[in-house]
This record gives sequence, structure tokens and C-alpha cells, in this order.
Amino acid sequence: MSLSFTLKKTCKDTMARRGRIETPHGAIETPVFMPVGTQATVKAMTPEQVKAAGAEIVLANTYHLYLRPGHELVAEAGGLHRFMNWGKPILTDSGGFQVFSLGALRKITEEGVKFQSHLDGSRHMLSPEKAMEIEQTLGADIIMAFDECTAYPAEYNTVAAAMERTHRWAQRCKKAKARDDQALFGIVQGGTFADLRQESAKAIAAMDFPGNAIGGLSVGEPKPLMNDMLDVTTPLLPENKPRYLMGVGSFDCIVDGVARGVDMFDCVLQTRVARNGTALTRRGRVVIRNATYSRDFSPIEEGCTCYTCQNYTRAYVRHLIKTSEILGATLLSIHNVHATIQFVNDIRTAIEEDRFAAFKDDFFANYHN
Repeated sequence: MSLSFTLKKTCKDTMARRGRIETPHGAIETPVFMPVGTQATVKAMTPEQVKAAGAEIVLANTYHLYLRPGHELVAEAGGLHRFMNWGKPILTDSGGFQVFSLGALRKITEEGVKFQSHLDGSRHMLSPEKAMEIEQTLGADIIMAFDECTAYPAEYNTVAAAMERTHRWAQRCKKAKARDDQALFGIVQGGTFADLRQESAKAIAAMDFPGNAIGGLSVGEPKPLMNDMLDVTTPLLPENKPRYLMGVGSFDCIVDGVARGVDMFDCVLQTRVARNGTALTRRGRVVIRNATYSRDFSPIEEGCTCYTCQNYTRAYVRHLIKTSEILGATLLSIHNVHATIQFVNDIRTAIEEDRFAAFKDDFFANYHN
């Protein structure tokens, strides 16, 4: 078995869970936040810095690595772990979300998706079988099924058709997967329609994947609506398997997701806003590039133990951002990734100590968007 999940503790007041995932490249304590390394790198950070920030697993993107440098080259280098110098677990997405984000550059058929590269306009076909070929060649510990995402808002019939195709593609992914050392997760779709979410959760659960993901959320819908969809979805997914909410990583959404039984989260938010001069803290976002911090010689976040907060001030980091120095993006990325992982670590401790509900209430009492 390429992956095992142990449920260690459940919250008596919410659906929050504390667990442990075992993979060929090590264990992952859950709930977990997974930094995104789209092109086999977490932007502006070295693998050593990502590790020092506490990351137990990172993501890489199938679509981008397929286009360059090519999955065959990664295999030639000894696989993704060796290629990017990351000895811990890796998860690769299927490329579905990126392909469907291409808009006019792609055409969906039952076979798969024909698309033009955003890099050079070259034409490609990504199918469930091709996605499995690429992901198996890359060699991540957890690989995702190829699914069809829908935009928000979308018509009911459009979402229903995409969901049904996602189910058929999931079966094809299962059939195409050959490596025993990788765990394939299915993906629940259904947009913002409760009945479709329930139907999809039941269908994906019945396929008996070693883990299940919830896709198609955090795509522009209001946060309360996302929570409503989680409320009707997670109770239908197996308790003895990890649940992964795709593309969600803000502090408030992590807390809300954990309360609804989610175990795994990922997001590009941490490094993306860092490059724009914004820090993530437990009280909300701090836009370091603003003039108000020009003479602020305090750390990014009081009490934070990250390398940046231990060694640098808001004024210095602001100076770096304003002068477009690369170090500014690095220092803010280190803080944002570390702060998010530490936040999730504290959530785990709160679940273990039967005080998650109080932790959640206290967090929202002090947090602002």
C-alpha cells in the first residue's frame, strides 16, 4: 500500500480531525498545509528554507512540468524528488485546473482536453490516461485524478455534465494507474449546487480511492457558500481516508475547513502575496509595502519564530519590496509559509487537547480580512 491514514483524534464539538498519513517518502501529520511548488520550486525559496519553515509535503504542477522541462527529462534526472532536491512527500495535481483556466485555448471532449500551450501556442491533448502517464513519470507520492473544473457562476446543467464527466474520467485514471508506490486521489466536483456535491461525494467515495479531494471551490464564490458546500460534502466522504480541499490556504478558510472535517490544504496565496509585498498574520493581512511601515522596526508578526521575524524588521522588508530586491520576496515568502504551517500546527495541538472550538472562536474574534 502506497499510503495509509490513521485517524488519531476527533473533535467532540466540530468535525475537526487529527491524523497521520504515511507515504513512501515519510509521514504527514494532519491537518496539514502544503506549500505549492508549481514548477518544482516553491517560488523565491530554497528547499532548505521550505523545510526550515516546517513543510512536510509540497505540491508540483503536472501541466507546467509537462510543458517544461518535460516529464521525461524529470524521469531522466531520477524523478521529481531528486530533480528538485526534496526528500519528503510530494503531491502532483493532474493539470486539470490549469487546462480549464486556458479558456479559448482549450476544447473539452469526452476523450480529454485539446489545448494550446500558453508558452508557445503548441497543440496538446491531455486525457485521463495522459495525465496518469505524466504523473507516474514524475513520481510524486500522491497523484490526482484528471477532472473537469467549472467556473463560478455556472449553469446547473453545465456543472452537472462536468461532474459526470469527472466521474467517468476518475474511473479511467484508476484503470490507467500502474505504479504501486503512488496513491491516486479522486476529486469531488459539483460547483455550488448541494445536490450535485452530494451526488459527486457518494460517487467518488464508492470508487474507493486511498484519499479524496474536494475541487472546484475557492474559485470566486463567497466564503459562506464554500462552507455550505463543505457541510454537505465532507460527511459523505470516508472517515478512514484523508480529505483534501484543493486550492484553499487563507487562515480563515483553513479554520473553517478543519471544522468541517478537512485534513489537507494547499494554496499559492502564501508566496503570491509575498511577491506583492503582503504578509499573512493571525490577525489578518499586513501590506508591508505601505508607507505606514517605513519606520516600523518591529518584526512582521510579534511572536513569530520564522527566520524573517527573528532577524528583520518591517521597515527593512518594505525597503526591499519598494526597491524590487529579490530578497524581499524571499523574506516575506519565508514568513507566510512558516506562519501558515505553524498556525496549522497549533490547530492540531488544539484538536489533541480538546479545545479546537475555543481556538476557532478566539481566532475569528481577532481576525480581519
